[in-house]
This record gives sequence, structure tokens and C-alpha cells, in this order.
Amino acid sequence: MNVKSIAIIFILFSSTYLFSQENLYSSASIPENLTQNANAVVRLHQVNVSLNAINNMDVSEKRIITVLNKQGNENINAYLHYDNNVKIKELEVRVFNQLGNEIIKVKKSDFKDVSAVDGGTLYSDSRVKYLEYTPISYPYTVEFNYSLNTSNTAFIVPFMPIDGYFLSVQNSSYTINFLSDLTIRTKEINLEGIDVTKEELSNKISYSVKNLEAMKPEDYSPTLVDMSPKVLFASKKFTLEGVPGEVENWYDFGKWIYDDLLKGTNDLSAETVSYIQNLVKDEKNNIDKAKKIYQYVQDKSRYISVQVGIGGWKPFNASEVDRLSYGDCKGLTNYTMSLLKVANIESNYTVLYAGENQRNMDPYFASMQGNHAILSIPTENDTLWLECTNQKVPFAFIGDFTDDRDVLVVTPEGGKIQRTKKYTTEENSQDLKGHYTVSSTGDIHVKVNVSSKGIQYDNKYVYETQTKRDLDTYYKNRWDYVNGITINNMQITNDKDRVAFIEDISFVASNYSKIAGDRMLITLNALNRQTEIPNRYRDRKFPLKIKRGFKDVDEVEIVLPSDYKIEAMPNNVSIVNKFGSYHIEIEKKDDYTLLYKRQFIVNDGEFPKEDYEAFREFNMEVSKQDNTKVVLIKNQP
Repeated sequence: MNVKSIAIIFILFSSTYLFSQENLYSSASIPENLTQNANAVVRLHQVNVSLNAINNMDVSEKRIITVLNKQGNENINAYLHYDNNVKIKELEVRVFNQLGNEIIKVKKSDFKDVSAVDGGTLYSDSRVKYLEYTPISYPYTVEFNYSLNTSNTAFIVPFMPIDGYFLSVQNSSYTINFLSDLTIRTKEINLEGIDVTKEELSNKISYSVKNLEAMKPEDYSPTLVDMSPKVLFASKKFTLEGVPGEVENWYDFGKWIYDDLLKGTNDLSAETVSYIQNLVKDEKNNIDKAKKIYQYVQDKSRYISVQVGIGGWKPFNASEVDRLSYGDCKGLTNYTMSLLKVANIESNYTVLYAGENQRNMDPYFASMQGNHAILSIPTENDTLWLECTNQKVPFAFIGDFTDDRDVLVVTPEGGKIQRTKKYTTEENSQDLKGHYTVSSTGDIHVKVNVSSKGIQYDNKYVYETQTKRDLDTYYKNRWDYVNGITINNMQITNDKDRVAFIEDISFVASNYSKIAGDRMLITLNALNRQTEIPNRYRDRKFPLKIKRGFKDVDEVEIVLPSDYKIEAMPNNVSIVNKFGSYHIEIEKKDDYTLLYKRQFIVNDGEFPKEDYEAFREFNMEVSKQDNTKVVLIKNQP
């Protein structure tokens, strides 16, 4: 082969290579199926992890993403966290227009550099470098590259190709290299039904996926974290902020937390010990003693975040929290546990994922998980759970922030997975008793008493601290289907002993009833209508999940205007199905007085996607019945 032929082959090869590279930056080369329902497309995502020792790990990432519209900007994720134990070696961003031509290059020194925590944090060494870029047109493509080194090997970044809705993935790969004397555990989740390539050697594991279409969120579905494909990784031996550990299961993990992070942190001054002993000396049982101590912590302390070094995971000593009267979730939980120990009450530090979506600690994969700490108190018949960062919540009430999920309970003997309290449908109750009078001009004068418990209490107790002006706005929004409301009286009571939120409200609303000639139409349900209807999906993708059930019971007396008489009344209604039940009963007490009774129950649970339309129809029927009217006709002279 002559030199000329070699040159031609080289040019053709180079052209092919450049063309394939340019394809990653040009929006025109995106497969059509990946643009459907997508605000952005990940063209290429490569993560490489090298576990060099139990206290040395390199991580590099290359991510090329094409942003199709303004909503896709949030998927760029061109940021990088670092602290004293995470050293950034390389950091760069390149931005390309829709044709694939480079328009800007951002070096490490040009990234914005700010604290990674908000004003609620006392101090922290955690910082973040992020790209600040405002696009002038769409689509455009961003290439994000970084490499870092860290001594913390307790966290190994997972393989998680999808990290948001409306985001499709063209190519995503992950490789972890490790020393042959290190044991790496893995957990594959939701990989069924997608194109996955896996390679596993003695010192290397890799995964890759292609052509993952964008997912659209759906009402009443499981969370994205529960549905998206991922692979978890953990090293049997690891280091966290200089503290080594060796873990194979949750028992080991809890033992490590207790021995290396908690032990020796429960110190208290002799003065505080004496005060607590005196505080509870007249209480007859441990529960009453615990209530006293919990109230003491609420009155004395306030929450503030601490995220410096091992302090991000190891609680400050109880004596320090006692002296300062503040702490983060770890510090306040450990402080409360230390005070309970003075009263000889057993309690256990507990790690979990907090948040309304009920995320579980994976019960079958022990690793550094969770974002919050609470306290558990074992009793003869049950376990009590204490949220130690909230000054308002009642004793042993945790609400939707930490309810009904698998958590890690840390004991001196080791760790164990337990489930926090589940508030049942019956417990999540709202009892409404009301009275309203209808005037001959269609105005109504209302008095209502509402008692809420369980998660319905959790949704409302924060209003105890609201101003009258804010409460006035809240109630007008709550009854926004009633026009012209004037609130006359608002009295709310947060009954912590009964864990009940009591509302006594009175208001006037003009032109509530519709008058047409000699007739008046009155919507009987003025105080608790079902107004939200789940969205319709022609091709539902995800199961139906009702996270928390509830029970509403209403009883309202309605006094009609004396110059009208009843011409037509709606029938009683009874609906019962797998999702719950709905009942209406209308009793005519006399010619001018009706008693309206309503009970609406929704059950929690997970159902196949085929049931979603029936659930939607159930809600639509409830809404329809909540708008039924009584027809009055004017008395003839």
C-alpha cells in the first residue's frame, strides 16, 4: 500500500471520527424517539470510579446533554460539590449551538463558587462550583467534564442514568475499578425491560445502557427514585472523614455508627443531670418522663445545621448542645437520647430518609444512606418515634416527614431495619360540624368547627403561628369556591395532648345561592368539597399509588329562608369500592331545616395502572355529588 492510499484511509477515518463526535453536539442527530416528551437529551454520560484504597478514590465524569427548550435547563447539572476531603482536579464546560459549533468554554477558575448550604447552617466546609450560563437560543448542547479525588469512600456514586422526568438518555455508562483485595457489593434496581450491558471482572465492574426514552410524571404514581433504573455500590471496607469501617449488613453498619460515631458523645454536666432527675422525679412512668424531657428539649433548643467534616455525620457532644442550646438533627437527637438516659429510659439513634415521599432505607443493601436522624423509644407494645428538630410537634408525632418507611435503628449491639409509624386511614381524620343560614337574598352566615388528626393534623398545625392576616387569606383560599367571603371570627387550638387541631370559624358570604326568577338553588356542601380531579392519561405508564388514606366526616345543619319552600331535594348517595367510600345523607328536620351528612374515605395502597381510570372516575363522581343542589321555590302570597 502506497503513502497516498494510507493518507486517504487516514483522512476517511478522521472524518468518520469527527463526524461521530460532532453528532453528539448537533441536535439534528438525536433519534426521533428520544425527543418525544423530552426537554433534554443526555447524548453521552460516562462515570468512572477508581477505588485506589479504602481511603482514596478518584471519580471522573463526562456528560454531554442537549437542551431542547427552556424547561430543560434544569437538567444541565453542571455543578460539583467539594470540601476539605474532596479535591477537584479538573473541571470544564463547553457549550455548543444546535449545529454543534462550540460557542463558549468555561474553565475551572470561571465557575461560580459558593457555599453549598443555606442560611440555616451555622457553619460548613461544603462548597459548590456551578456553571452560570444563560442560553440565547434552543436547542444547545453542554459538555460537562470533571475529575476529583477524595479520602471518603463510604459513598460510591451509583449508576443512575435517569435522574429526572422529561429527560431521555442516548448513551450512559459506568465503570468502577478497585483493588483485588477490596470487596465491592452491588444492588441492581429496576433494570428489567431496558437494554443493559454488564461486564464483571475480578477488579472491575461496568454497566452501560442506550436509548432510554423520557418519562413523564403521572398523578398518584410511585416516586421517580422508586421507578428509575439504578445500580448501588458499596465497599466492604471504607473510610469516612478518617474513620475506617467494615460493613456487610445493617447489623454491622449500626454497630459501626454506634462505636465510631456515637460512643462518648452523651456526656452531660453534673448540673444538667441533676436538673433532669429533678424534672422527672414526680412522674410515675417512663412515657410521662419522656414527655417531660421532650418538652424540655423543645423549649430549650433550636435547630441549626452543622456540616463540617465528620460533623456532617457524627453528632456534637450532648454537653456542647446543652451549652449552646442548638444543634442539627444528629446533635439534637443525640442530646435528647442522652437526657433520656439520665432518667433510665432506653432510646435509640435512628437514621432515615426524611421527606413527604416515604423513601426507604434499602433493607437488603447496607450502605451509607439517609439524610436525617430521629429518635426511637422501644416500649412493651410499640415503638415511639421522636422528631427532635421541631419545637411545635407533639410528643411521639412524626407526621408525613418521617412516617411509614424503613429506617435504620442504631443500638449498642448493632443496627436493625424497622418501619416507622403508619397513620391509618381512620387516624387521618377530619370531623366537621357546621351550621349555616341562608338569607332570602342568597347570602349565607356560617359557623363551623373542624377537628383534624393524624396526617390531616400534620397539614394544619403550622397555622397556629400564622398572623390573622395570613389566616384570613388561608381560609378564603381553602373555600375558594365560595365567593365574597368575609371572615368574622377565627379561633384555632393546637391540642398537643390529643394531637388534634381545632378550628372554630365563622364567616359571611354574599350571593352564595343562585336565584333565577322564583327559584333559588343552593349547593348543600358549602364547607368541604372535593375540587381536585386527577389528570387523565390515555396511556397510563405507572401504577396507581395512594400514599396516605384519610377519612372526612361532615355534619352540617342548614337553615333555609322562610319565604321559600323546598321544591326538589337530591337523593342520598352511597358509593363503595376498593379505593374507599362516599356517603351522603340529607335529613329534613322541618320545612326550613336540613341536616347534611357526608362521609368520604380514601384508602391508601398501590394498585395496577389499569385501575387508575376507575380511581379518577370515583373522584369525579365525588366532586359531582359535592355540587348537588336543593331547589327552593318562593312562597306564593
